Amino acid sequence: MFKLILRKIAKWLLIVAAVSLLPIVVLRWAPAPGSMLMVERWVTERDTPGYQRQYQWTPYAQIPDSMKMAVIAAEDQRFADHYGFDLKAIRAAVEHNMQGGNLRGASTISQQVAKNLFLWSGRSYVRKGLEAWFTLGIELIWPKQRVLEMYLNIAEWDHGVYGVEAAARHHFGVGASYLSSQQSAQLAAVLPSPLNWDAASPPPHALRRANWIRQQSQQLGGRHYLDRMEAGKPLPDWLTLRYWRNRLDI
Repeated sequence: MFKLILRKIAKWLLIVAAVSLLPIVVLRWAPAPGSMLMVERWVTERDTPGYQRQYQWTPYAQIPDSMKMAVIAAEDQRFADHYGFDLKAIRAAVEHNMQGGNLRGASTISQQVAKNLFLWSGRSYVRKGLEAWFTLGIELIWPKQRVLEMYLNIAEWDHGVYGVEAAARHHFGVGASYLSSQQSAQLAAVLPSPLNWDAASPPPHALRRANWIRQQSQQLGGRHYLDRMEAGKPLPDWLTLRYWRNRLDI
């Protein structure tokens, strides 16, 4: 009897999980019309004089390699190798935070996409749990280039400015496909504080960070890194439905 109840609970959990993954399935191919971060910002800033959302979807092929590599170098250098969570970075962040001082995060690009696309801002165990769930779904259903494409299209680069196309036009007056390596690095450099730092005229520490990003992009391999990322790799067993069906005996 108890085993039967567990099986029913497991089946209902699988149904709920499947429904929650539907948006991820749809967005595997469809351009995102927006994100929860955009909705949240609109609610808080809609009465601000002059506020206007700037957002235009840009396909992966039209985003320059320099921009792709810049955000990878700045935000998640092991992006091509992990399955949504950088365990080494998490351990390093935990050790750093236990020593006191400024808190250090360890969110991957995949986690940032999950949070900005589907969830709300703030810190809570509930939000982090949902973020982990959506991150797993994204890694299971999307190839890495789709994750990177989504990240570059929904990232915030100023008040009301979302995505690399709007950011390129807003800060540099050019389309995203015409961004130079330096401009790409400056856009990536201001991501920690896009509402306070101007990518076109970054503060000295952000400009130094942009130069570091360009160096890191070259050291990571540039186009070779992207080729390896785009080639993909097999999913680990724990990210397959077969694995969980066997574990739950359903």
